[in-house]
Amino acid sequence: MVNISDRVSNFEAVYALAADNADIWATVGTHPHESRENPDLTVADLLALAEHPKIVGIGECGLDFHYDFSPRDVQAAVFRTHVNAARDSGLPLVVHTREADDVMWDILSEEHERGPFTFLLHCYTSGADLARKAAHIGAYFSVSGIATFKAAQDVRDIIAEMPADRIIVETDCPYLAPIPMRGRRNEPAYVTHVYDKLAEIRGWTREETITRTTNAFYDLFDRIPRP
Repeated sequence: MVNISDRVSNFEAVYALAADNADIWATVGTHPHESRENPDLTVADLLALAEHPKIVGIGECGLDFHYDFSPRDVQAAVFRTHVNAARDSGLPLVVHTREADDVMWDILSEEHERGPFTFLLHCYTSGADLARKAAHIGAYFSVSGIATFKAAQDVRDIIAEMPADRIIVETDCPYLAPIPMRGRRNEPAYVTHVYDKLAEIRGWTREETITRTTNAFYDLFDRIPRP
């Protein structure tokens, strides 16, 4: 299990959970909502924290133009800092993107031309065009409880086209509990319902779905030893 960092200022709490539990790992980064807190965040800052032995990724970072809790130029600048840290460290980048498809693609494509890096578009609900272009440069995707929601057919259509070997599942805990648990605080135990919906969408057996997503997880977060 990977505990995702939402801001660098919370790093000690995020890392403590991983340090105290053998099967929990962590990332380091600042969510776009909070990027206003770290406008001067440097690659060196992230790399120093990423040296902790149970850090397996950079992020969550990215762009969120729905709420605009942080200025868009600050979001973009802080996101690029995370991209550079991921490239320099070799760790995968955990990316949040909402209502920012064009700018997200501009940054991903520009930075990819400067040098490749591994990245995950987490809890993907953005457009099909961004998904196709990101997949072309190696994106991984994570599927959440949203896939089970009645009104999320557009999300299911995109999931059906995601690269089969680059899909993982997630909770986005405490949010987005899947049907039939919707309305409750989400938790890892509920991910079984996401597996079932993903299997239905892709036409896979449940066993195949678990095998594929587990392999993709260890391919992506390759600092975590396979069992």
